[in-house]
Amino acid sequence: MISRVLVTGGTGRLGTLVVKGLAARGVTVRVMTRDPRRAVHLAGERIELVTGDVRDPASALAAAAGVDAVVSAVHGFAGPGGVSPTTVDLGGNTHLIVAGRAAGAEVVLMSVVGSAPDSPFELFRMKHAAEAFLASTTVPATVVRSTAFLELWIEILADTAGRTNRALVFGHGRNPINFVSVGDVAALVERVTLDPATRGQTLEIGGPVDLTMNELARMVVAHRGGSDPRHIPRAALHAMAATIGRLRPELGRQARAALAMDRSDLTFSGGVNDARARYPDLPCTAPAEALRAFTASRGVFGVPGARTPDS
Repeated sequence: MISRVLVTGGTGRLGTLVVKGLAARGVTVRVMTRDPRRAVHLAGERIELVTGDVRDPASALAAAAGVDAVVSAVHGFAGPGGVSPTTVDLGGNTHLIVAGRAAGAEVVLMSVVGSAPDSPFELFRMKHAAEAFLASTTVPATVVRSTAFLELWIEILADTAGRTNRALVFGHGRNPINFVSVGDVAALVERVTLDPATRGQTLEIGGPVDLTMNELARMVVAHRGGSDPRHIPRAALHAMAATIGRLRPELGRQARAALAMDRSDLTFSGGVNDARARYPDLPCTAPAEALRAFTASRGVFGVPGARTPDS
C-alpha cells in the first residue's frame, strides 16, 4: 500500500497538482525543493517539505528515505545554475532511481511522448536515457509520457501577445502539435502512483486534438480581438543557436528546440500505450476549456492572477 510519497518537481505546474491530488487522497506527500519559498502554495495537511537538489545524490537519498514511492516530475529544460536536461532529466532522475531502490520504494517517472535516443530534442534524448537506466534496474516502476503541456504554451503565447494582441511564434508555426492539459496528466500520475498493477508499464497521454502553434496563438488572443501572430524566422533561430547560444547554453537549447518543434512529428494518436484505454474515465480537457480556465485565473492578459509556479 502506498501511504507516503516523495514528489520531486512538486512546486511546478504538474507537480503542484500531483502533490495536492495525492494529499487529498490521504497520502502523506514529501516535496523536495531547492527553494522552500517556492513551495508556500503547498502548505496543508499531509504535505511536508524537504530542501534538496536532485542533482545531488546525497539529497536524493535523504529525501527518499522512508517513502513507499518516488514520483519524478522534474525537468531541466531551462533554469539557472547548471540546470539542463543532462543534469536534471538524466542525472537527477538517475539519482532518484538509485535513491528509490535504496529505500525499497517504487518509482513513477515522468517522461515525454517521442522520447528517443536520436530525437532532435535534447530533453527527449535525456528522458529516454533516464527511462533506459530505470529499465536496467529491478525497481518496480511506471513511466508516464505526455505530449506538450497546453497551459504552459497558452501562458507563453499570452505573455508574448502584449499590447499588440499578437502572440509571438517561433518559426513558421504550421506544424501540427498535440497539446494536453496538465490537469489530465496529473490525474494520470495520481492514478498510476497508487496503482501497483501499472508497474513495469509505460503509459502515454495526449490531448483530444492536434493544433499548429499559429492556431493556438489565434485562440489565445481571440477573446481580445487579436490578430495573426508575429513570427521569429527560422534563420534568426539558427543564428541565435550558433552565436549567443554558444555563450548561453539555455538560449541555444531553446532556439534548437523551437526549430525542432517547427518540423518534427509531434502529433498523437494513442496506440498500445494509450493511458485512456486503461483509464477511460481520465479527464480529456479541450483547448478551449483550458483557455477559459487560464483567462479566468489571469483576468486580463498581462495582469498576473493565481498562476501556478513553473518547475
